[in-house]
Amino acid sequence: MFYHLFRILSQSYSIPGAGMFQYISFRAAAAIIVSLLIAVIFGRSIIDFLRRQQIGEDIRDLGLEGQLQKRGTPTMGGVIILLAILIPTLLFGRLDNVYVQLMIVSTLWLGFIGGLDDYIKVFRHRKEGLKGRFKVVGQVGLGIIVGTTMWLSPEIVVREKVTQPVETLFVNADGSVEQQFRQRVLLSSESTKTTKTTIPFIKDNEFDYGWMTGGHDVAAWLLYVLVAIFVVTAVSNGANLTDGLDGLATGVSVPIVVVLGMLAYLSGHIVYADYLNIMYIPQSGELVVFAAAMIGALVGFLWYNSFPAQIFMGDTGSLSIGGIIAVFALCIRKELLLPVLCGVFLVESCSVMLQVAYFKYTKRKYGEGRRILLMSPVHHHYQKKGQFETKIVIRFWIISLLLAAITLVTLKIR
Repeated sequence: MFYHLFRILSQSYSIPGAGMFQYISFRAAAAIIVSLLIAVIFGRSIIDFLRRQQIGEDIRDLGLEGQLQKRGTPTMGGVIILLAILIPTLLFGRLDNVYVQLMIVSTLWLGFIGGLDDYIKVFRHRKEGLKGRFKVVGQVGLGIIVGTTMWLSPEIVVREKVTQPVETLFVNADGSVEQQFRQRVLLSSESTKTTKTTIPFIKDNEFDYGWMTGGHDVAAWLLYVLVAIFVVTAVSNGANLTDGLDGLATGVSVPIVVVLGMLAYLSGHIVYADYLNIMYIPQSGELVVFAAAMIGALVGFLWYNSFPAQIFMGDTGSLSIGGIIAVFALCIRKELLLPVLCGVFLVESCSVMLQVAYFKYTKRKYGEGRRILLMSPVHHHYQKKGQFETKIVIRFWIISLLLAAITLVTLKIR
């Protein structure tokens, strides 16, 4: 909103300083400050309101140390995160940017699904919450919206790399002129619709979904929509499973969003994209403002969510965080980096799937179910082994930071 307002004021009245709002860096800095303040200042009021409404978490006794002490802690704290993301984005983002519009829709969509799940748990007193199939339907619906928008929107384009011959003339010692040719890779001056995405650790690091469909455009985009559905569902559920200890999902998500914001800035800057030999995505740099707002929201929420947590984010927050990360990665065509960047989410999800699959297999084979881990997801396994909650959380944060660094390194290691 401020971008458009101050642009008009700058053009009409030449107000000093109004031009600063044209810079992504300034608006991103403002967004992170405002989102952090919203989460910290208004978070206290929201926690008090939830306590008065007796919106507390009903904790089952799973034999974990310190678990029962958390009973009654307010949940649905994801509302704080959503407000701290949306308000700065609406204030400092370019609302005419298709990527920003897509992120706002995704945030509201998943916030509604997660909020409905928490509402059923808290107010209807049904521990299972929203049935799993309805969550999946909501996630699939968002995947369809994102994939279809990427397909049909004329504003979502990329500039592909092209190879041009460069002639070089050398003058030899005898005065003769020698002509040599070499190939130079540079960005095309024309924007195109494409199903290409970035693949890590490969020299020519672009993968085209159209290759799997024999070059048929419609089939390629339909495949892309299916990929979008899978990515949104997988990452959203992965974040949801990670939200099991105080500050775990929040802290793990911060490095992920920081890296995505950096990749968005590089991909949306023609000079850096050319220098790093990566895909140039016009207008994607505006996503930096959204990423900055999300970083501030997560760090601000950690003020109250760190051990001992004064509030839980609930599915309102965890489903939204995972889905936002997935959609963000799809927008900047970095979804194939997510297994590395979101490695913690991946391991948490795999630990649950392996545990359930092995239990069912051994029950059929031996008549008694056996377990790989003491308890799943894997963070509860370490709790069962007697490790302190804060130690587990901080170690997962460190792992997330390491994976974030490895993801950035993929820009150069090919």
